[in-house]
Amino acid sequence: MPILFLADLTPAALATWTSALQEALGDEPVVTWTGDAASAPAPDVLADVEVAVAANPRPGCLARLPGLRFIQSAWAGVDSLLADSTLPQVPLARLIDPQLSSDMAEAVLGHVLILHRQVPAYRAQQALAQWAPLPQPRLAERRVGILGMGAMGQASAALLARTGFAVTGWSRSGRGAMPGVPVAGGAEGLERVLAQADILVNLLPLTVQTRGLLDARALARLPRGAGLVNAGRGDHVVLPDLLAALDTGQVSHAVLDVFAAEPLPPDDPLWRRVDVTITPHVAAPTDPGSAARAMAANIARWRAGQPVAGLVDRAQGY
Repeated sequence: MPILFLADLTPAALATWTSALQEALGDEPVVTWTGDAASAPAPDVLADVEVAVAANPRPGCLARLPGLRFIQSAWAGVDSLLADSTLPQVPLARLIDPQLSSDMAEAVLGHVLILHRQVPAYRAQQALAQWAPLPQPRLAERRVGILGMGAMGQASAALLARTGFAVTGWSRSGRGAMPGVPVAGGAEGLERVLAQADILVNLLPLTVQTRGLLDARALARLPRGAGLVNAGRGDHVVLPDLLAALDTGQVSHAVLDVFAAEPLPPDDPLWRRVDVTITPHVAAPTDPGSAARAMAANIARWRAGQPVAGLVDRAQGY
């Protein structure tokens, strides 16, 4: 039976991903469909599909697969899939790729180190030709809070802890603790993590419960002058509340890799803020080769009746 790669991508990206999937899946045939009705596979081909790999599928396309039994997302986030009201009620797995987690941890460490060493403050001084050394805390004195302790959160927490930072994680369930990295859970745990985070890193999935989580109340819980790194989703942050916190100095600097609307429009005032660092959703770009291998292994586990990686709890969104 064919595996359907349902992807609304550019022709070049589609070709790269299809080739990587076919190589990873070996002899299993891969059928590619962009979701365009004019180029849809024959009805008998769609009827044979049990497994679909989904990358930005158009709403309603997955519902056209009567024999569908398993959906593997090509991305770590599944919020766009869950937003499709016609999404079939079959097991859904998000991408769990060790390379993705490693790349995210590297990006998080880089941004946290820049905030820790007060590079944004020195950049502002440079623009004014000011020579004013700032008190510099030691690594172990800089407390980092990580929201979201899935695969990427754990990888980031482990690397930060090995570097010497004092790291605390938070997940809704309280799961994800590891040696040297305690994890709090629930609303009370979130309050504690926020209150001690000199630098807050957001790696949460976007769900009904986490949308708008970083609002005025949450930002006010941070120690004054805290730094923020958002590499989760843009909709986690209530942007007017963040701007107000930056204006008052409650948040000293924000690193934003993700936005509610991407790409960020050229006329957006965020571009011109010296207390904001913008990166174009590049903290952990998905590599087609490693992602395809991870997805092929996950599909094999599903077919063998073994636990799959990244199985989504639809009630929670992750």
